[in-house]
Amino acid sequence: MKQAGLFGGSFNPIHFGHLHLAESVWRQLRLDHVLLMPAGEAPHKSCEEYAAGFHRAEMCRLAAADRPWLRVSDLEIRKAGKSYTVDTLRILREQYPDTAWTLMLGSDMLLSFDRWRSWQEIMRMARICAVSREENDREALCAEADRLMRQVRGAEITVLNVPAFPLSSTQIRENLRKHADCSCLLPENVVQYILKSGLYSDVGRDENGEGE
Repeated sequence: MKQAGLFGGSFNPIHFGHLHLAESVWRQLRLDHVLLMPAGEAPHKSCEEYAAGFHRAEMCRLAAADRPWLRVSDLEIRKAGKSYTVDTLRILREQYPDTAWTLMLGSDMLLSFDRWRSWQEIMRMARICAVSREENDREALCAEADRLMRQVRGAEITVLNVPAFPLSSTQIRENLRKHADCSCLLPENVVQYILKSGLYSDVGRDENGEGE
């Protein structure tokens, strides 16, 4: 049985903080690979704030190009309507029956996990990996993991410590608008793609308000 991690997010844009987290979990859990899952569109946001799905997927592919343990899926981007993790896992399990999945969550997401749609089913379909970035949140995460596991027989939640890599996509987008150098924040091929496509600026927008 192959062991894979599922790492979802807007990746708007993907940056070294995302990659650091993905690699840390991959190494600590000895996964075969990690699958990046860019989230679907957010139509209420402007193009400058939220790049189109195909752009965000392509940036993920570029970031994964020299990381053979990292893969990318545009499943949620191609899907019409709102995407739910439970639906995504159902599809992945059907497509890859020889793979066991580990769902990667931030600490805040674990603490609200029992408000997710069909959260018990998610726990039956995948191991949960909660990432603790601060020493003072580990106790709360472990307590919540124990509480959730008692409610779903056979469920597994792992709490990992991953040193913080303080990067913000919001700040990166602001830096890009100001034409600041972002080469230390993003892979170079991602930076070049952003510049070429005119993302996160008024440059490169077509009449529909989407990047070319």
